Amino acid sequence: MAEFPRGIALAWSWPVLPALLIILSAIVYLRGWRALQATRARELPPWRAAMFLLGLLMLWIALASPIDALDDYLLCAHMIQHFLLMSVVPPLLWLGAPVVPMLRGVPRPIIRALRPAFASHWLQGFVHVLSRPLFAWLLMNVAYLGWHVPAAFELTLRSETTHSVEHLTFLLTSMLFWWIVLLPWPARAHGSRWIVIPFLLSADIVNTILSATLVWAGRVLYPSYAQAERVSHLTALQDQVLAGSEMWVLNSLVFLVPVAVLVMQLLTPKSLRLRPVAAKVEVLTRAAPVAPAPAEVGRR
Repeated sequence: MAEFPRGIALAWSWPVLPALLIILSAIVYLRGWRALQATRARELPPWRAAMFLLGLLMLWIALASPIDALDDYLLCAHMIQHFLLMSVVPPLLWLGAPVVPMLRGVPRPIIRALRPAFASHWLQGFVHVLSRPLFAWLLMNVAYLGWHVPAAFELTLRSETTHSVEHLTFLLTSMLFWWIVLLPWPARAHGSRWIVIPFLLSADIVNTILSATLVWAGRVLYPSYAQAERVSHLTALQDQVLAGSEMWVLNSLVFLVPVAVLVMQLLTPKSLRLRPVAAKVEVLTRAAPVAPAPAEVGRR
């Protein structure tokens, strides 16, 4: 394991491929978002573009900031990186409603070339399977638990390629998971939205089990951190306890806050959801001057 770089500037890395993909994604999204403002401004307000760009920024921070440099030395930094990749970046990207802007932002010749693939039955069937809640839940949680098994985790610390595969797995499976939760426009629910509540709560149970294991293990589960250079005042065991506590609190908040919001939405009667809109229309109607009828104008 290389010596930890001294100084914040030296702790930043500049991975070329992720940087190019992030920049390209931003350009394509903004190109499509701007083109859609003439027809879809209501579905794609500026805050959605801001959420998408913030998601890309958080992805860059997870992959290139000192957090990435510290992940070989501090488990708590490693878990913050995983938190960003799994629980921060995907929701932000989906809040940007990126599907239509990204398709619109891609040059037309490329879209025409890819149209047969998009229309193929096997791809549509594959997407249909991926979008099922049970499948998305299993993929995300199996990846989450599997990569934290000590043997697999140790492998990511010894191999940069394996570490990159781990990050990609976390990101892609979490994108599927949060698609089910957020249903970004133009997606529509094909079943009851009540299913999302156990979907989130059960994921929080899995997170709690893994977090509690790290907190209460009483010994260092990942030998590499026991042997790593101490770059803070924390012992290896204290570092592990802090890492488990971070996972426990931060991920639980990310799972439970949407549950509370969703319950409030589902329990609110539809008439009350529409009432603010109706009230605005009524106010505007009362405030607008009533034009006199043509006959009345003539008599005046």
